[in-house]
Amino acid sequence: MSYERKIINDPVFGFINIPKGLLYDLVCHPLLQRLTRIRQLGLSSVVYPGAQHTRFQHSLGAYYLMTEAIQHLTAKGNFIFDSEAESVKAAILMHDIGHGPFSHVLEDTIVRGVSHEDISLLLMERINHEMNGQLTLAIQIFKDEYPKRFLHQLVSGQLDMDRLDYLRRDSFYTGVTEGNIGSARIIKMLDVKDDHLVVEEKGIYSIENFLMARRLMYWQVYLHKASVAYERMLIAALLRAKELAAKGIEVFASPALRFFLYNDINRDIFYSRPECLENFIQLDDNDIWTSLKVWCNHPDKVLSTLSAGMVNRRLFKVEISSEPATEERKAELTRQISEMLGVTSEEATYFISTPGIEKNMYDPADDSIDIVYKDGTIKNIAEASDMLNISLLSKKVKKYYLCYIRAHK
Repeated sequence: MSYERKIINDPVFGFINIPKGLLYDLVCHPLLQRLTRIRQLGLSSVVYPGAQHTRFQHSLGAYYLMTEAIQHLTAKGNFIFDSEAESVKAAILMHDIGHGPFSHVLEDTIVRGVSHEDISLLLMERINHEMNGQLTLAIQIFKDEYPKRFLHQLVSGQLDMDRLDYLRRDSFYTGVTEGNIGSARIIKMLDVKDDHLVVEEKGIYSIENFLMARRLMYWQVYLHKASVAYERMLIAALLRAKELAAKGIEVFASPALRFFLYNDINRDIFYSRPECLENFIQLDDNDIWTSLKVWCNHPDKVLSTLSAGMVNRRLFKVEISSEPATEERKAELTRQISEMLGVTSEEATYFISTPGIEKNMYDPADDSIDIVYKDGTIKNIAEASDMLNISLLSKKVKKYYLCYIRAHK
């Protein structure tokens, strides 16, 4: 991207205009540019080789949709000040700024108790300080502390620009066409009633399609069993590296990753020691992949086996069930792995993982999707829709995964 120009060509939405000034400065900011080195879909490329797009591309796409949404809402007579429009665009540009490499993997391993939303907020406040308070309004909208609540819904809600972009974009790059939602039509159908986002009744089918597409993308892409297995392998490798580091064993890592491997960082420490955030913003996907490549030759059998599996795509085997695996089954697998790899029973547990994953696609209690009719009445989508599936979508689905290393052929 050339820094003199302010038009970006996006493969999903075409040309995206970034006006000179605050928004342009944000796009060029090193903390936003860091997202060019973090993939949006983490390890999903193990299943969908095309899924190589970055969090930066997603942030730009969400910004583009926000620009469209503000334009359509204003055209319908909803008064939005220029300063509010600029701030809500700034908020969506920065909404993912606190993501680390492979996002939730790091939240469970090298930094405990600190979510990417927490880090996003810390980084927004840092940039706001650098920019002499120009982002104060954007941060208020992001935190839902601004009187016009519908602006926050556009950044974080059931029909936010984040979701509208990632479903469209992830569908495009994975080739899973069922996820391709009509984002332009949904945005055209949006309106505001009593400070709440609503959808005009003729947009009801687009919303049904959106909710079904979301369900499909979750189980077919985001929670695909191979992606889940690959992620569990990465978590195991990082936890093993951390365990070796705690014993004083030398483990190769970039300076930033080394900081998190050799220090035990919880929420209190993260907030009280500035070097935690400094090291975090130095991390991207490259730190992890470089380390995994080197760890393939580490003398520790557990770390080298897990790392080689990651680098050479030797995935864990996965079984999915509606019931958790029995203790007997896990004990038997542990015994077999211990024998096969010549490691202790305790070390063998690194090669078995049993996550339970629960998801519902629509939670009216969270932030309902409301349909507005010509006579002004409002109905929740679950009541308004004649599709049985919508009420089913609010039911939680829980699946139990059993991931374990395959027997050597």
